[in-house]
This record gives sequence, structure tokens and C-alpha cells, in this order.
Amino acid sequence: MDLVTGEIGLHSTPAVARNVVIVGAAHKTGGNPKSRRNEKGYVRGFDVRTGKRLWIFHTIPMQGEFGFDTWEKDSASYTGNAGVWGQISADEELGLVYLPVELPTGDYYGGHRPGNGLFGESLVAVDLQTGKRRWHYQLVHHGIWDFDIPCAPILVDVTVNGRTVKAVAQPTKQAFLYVFNRETGEPIWPIEERPVAKGDVPGEWYAPTQPFPTRPPAYDRQGVSADDLIDFTPELRAEALKVVERYKIGPIFTPPVVSKLPGPLATLTSGFATNWPGGSYDPETHIAYIYSQSGASPLGLVAPPEDLSDMNFIQGSALTGARRTGGSGSAAGGGRTGEEAPAAAAPAAPPAGGEGGGGLTVRGLPLLKPPYARISAIDLNKGEILWHVAHGETADNVRNNPSLKGLTIPRTGRAGLIGPLVTKTLLIAGEGGVVTTPSGARGAMLRAYDKKDGKDVGAVYMPAPESGSPMTYLHNGRQYIVIAISGGNYSGELLAFALPARAN
Repeated sequence: MDLVTGEIGLHSTPAVARNVVIVGAAHKTGGNPKSRRNEKGYVRGFDVRTGKRLWIFHTIPMQGEFGFDTWEKDSASYTGNAGVWGQISADEELGLVYLPVELPTGDYYGGHRPGNGLFGESLVAVDLQTGKRRWHYQLVHHGIWDFDIPCAPILVDVTVNGRTVKAVAQPTKQAFLYVFNRETGEPIWPIEERPVAKGDVPGEWYAPTQPFPTRPPAYDRQGVSADDLIDFTPELRAEALKVVERYKIGPIFTPPVVSKLPGPLATLTSGFATNWPGGSYDPETHIAYIYSQSGASPLGLVAPPEDLSDMNFIQGSALTGARRTGGSGSAAGGGRTGEEAPAAAAPAAPPAGGEGGGGLTVRGLPLLKPPYARISAIDLNKGEILWHVAHGETADNVRNNPSLKGLTIPRTGRAGLIGPLVTKTLLIAGEGGVVTTPSGARGAMLRAYDKKDGKDVGAVYMPAPESGSPMTYLHNGRQYIVIAISGGNYSGELLAFALPARAN
């Protein structure tokens, strides 16, 4: 790797366990990689006292290593990415480190890397002291949807059929929560390999099946169908149906298409459900709380200009050409903040941005019907969803839209990068966008829900949206909540709230 121009960086904090520091790797966003020969995102363990490297795990196997045969035509030798940019988790008692691996180069075209391609988009458990693989499970075979595993695996102890099991639960962009025995890698509930559609992009290699968990069910929208389109009024729905005529729609794992005029301009996906903030877990009730979002995002491919990339295809639109973005998470830039959703390559109307459901719009309203974001409570003893709640106040551009005049619009939820906090009684999370309050101020709310049923308990005003997950602590008998906020012209800061002191 060229130490000046190489694009390896760091997105998440290093993990420290048993005097070992484990460091992953982040790249620029992969919709338009500079080359099919991108840098490889290996994971390394270091001695916390001396800094000496103890081990390296090759997320793209070298010849003779396990998984090398899943890469056809020598593609493992030159393919890059497959980094671990999400947060790493560790179980010190078991001596295991859990690596949530992203997909290899590139995000939406895999023709240069035929085969299932271990360990792309796999949860990999390695030995804490040696880095040796103990088990793995590939969540997406030969990924072409940017379904990177984006967040920390959650270590949970659950009771299944009367037996306590040490497990690991992995939230994902595809709105599946995959749950495994964290010692052996055995799925807690069956995961079925089901046939999926094959695409027609020249040179692409398609996996014939993908893994589908049987429990828990998907906790948010997957894919896009006619039933998902906006339906506030018959007129809006009719216009939405006209918009999607220029796109390919279908269930989860519907492949991207080469963007053409007059169509299809792209494959529509429902966005990326859970991102790097991940979820929270209540160890007393064995319930996981996962924030997710959904909005129509186009996945179109175009041939790149020679000076942009040597890939056969990169993300783009026949209307606008190749996306010449440099990514929002380079080694210098320090983060994968662009991971929340690909930009709309060919909007039918001005995009909603962060003001509703994101992506394509109809008369300024999101193409898909709400909720645009939700929090789900998932019982990990049974693999069942207990409740959903739309999280986030309805955006100004939705509730004030002339097409909705006279209609009562319930809370729609707001897209964002939101991490929830669970306490003895409450679930607490900030909103991902600003709205105009009755007093005329612009801001967001920090909301509390009853963790048993998701009902509103209370909310307090914040001058900017949540940009980092809330935390809580006790000091001199009083409880505090601290949350990171920022957005728009509001600089990042930590906002602290004190719960009312109890009377003696």
C-alpha cells in the first residue's frame, strides 16, 4: 500500500480485551472505487503494552488459507476492501473477538471477484490471542448491495427452550437480526438458503442463493413493491406508480441494473435499515432494541470514465453519468458517514434529503409510505418482535406539504444515525432531524419510551439532532443523560440532562 495515497483509515474505536488491542480498517465508500485492486482491509491485534503486532487476520484469504477457494479466477490476489469499519466486540471469558466484515471491492458490481468471496459480509469469530478463525457465518454471498455489516455484534445471554445460551446478535442494513451461539457459531434458529433472482449486468457473477433467518422476522421494510409506495391520497399513489415504471423493483436481493434510458434507471432498494450506531440490549429481559430507517434508494450502474476507475461498472445513472464523489469516509476524512444511504442517482423530484424518507420523491414527499424510521423491540428468547414505534417527529416538508392539506398525518419517524439507550424502565433515543416546534423554534427531541410496550413517556427539546448515541450515569445519587448532537449549521457538542432529584 502506498503510505501517501492509500486509503486505509479508521472509523470505529479499537477494541481492547485481555491486553490485546484489535484494530480494523475503513475505506472510502465503495460505490465508485478507484480500482478493482483496492487496498485490503485486514484486521490486526497488538500487544497493549509494547505495541508489537501479535496477529493479522486476512479478511480476503491468501492462497492456502481457509476460504481461498471461494474466490474464482485468482480474484483474491488483487481484490481489496473487506475491511472491518464497524465496531468490534470481544468476549474475554471465551477469548473470542467478533469481526463484522464489509463487502469486497466494489459495493454494487462484483464481476471482477467471481465466487461467494469469504470473508466478505461475514461475521467472523477469531481467537483473541492468535487471530485464528474459530467460526464464521457469511450473511450475504457475493455482495452487490452494499450490505456491509456496519455495527457492533451484540453479546447476549438468552434462554432458548429452557437453556441459557451465550449468543451474539448482529443487526444489519438488510433489517435481519442474525443470532448465533457465540461460542460455536451455530445459528440459534435455522437460517435457510433460498434462491434469489439473477441479474443481467454484463460480466457479473450471481450467487444462486442467500441466507434468510427464520427468526426473528425482518424488523423493517425489505426491497420495494407496489404496496410500499406512498398512499396518502389516490393521486399521490398514482404518481408514485408512474415514477417506479422507470425503475426495477422487487424483494430483498433484487440485483442492481445497468442504468439505461428510458429505463430501467436503477433498481430501487428500501435503503439501509441499521447503520453504525447499532442496537442496544436489556440483559434482564433479553430484549434487543434496534433503530432502523427506510427510504427508496436507486442502485444503478454505469461504465466509468477511464480517469475515474478501472472497474467495468460503478454506481451512477444514465441521466447524470458516473458518480464522481470521493466518498465521505477516506483515511484522511476519518469516517464512513456516507454509509447511511446512496445518493439518489436519478430523482423524480427534488430529493427529500434528511427531511423525510430520503431518496426519490413525489411532489416533494418520499416515494415510500411511512414509517421512515422506527425502533423495534425484539425478544431474543423467542425470536419474536414485541413492538414497533415510529421514531422521530414528522418533518416540516411532509406535514406542511400542500398535497396533504386537511389530512391527519401520524408521526412518520425520521431517518438518521440513531443509537438507542435502554435503562431499567425506559428506552431513550434522540431524533435524526429538526422540526419547527409550536413556539417557532427549530430543533429535535430526545424521546423516552416505556420499554415494555413502546408507549411515549416524555420528551425534551434539543437544538440539533442526535449524532452520537446517548449514555447515562449516576453521580451523587442523581441520574444524568448525555448525548452528542450536531447538524446543519450547529456545531457538535455534548448535551447533558439531569433527571429531577427525588424528594427524601
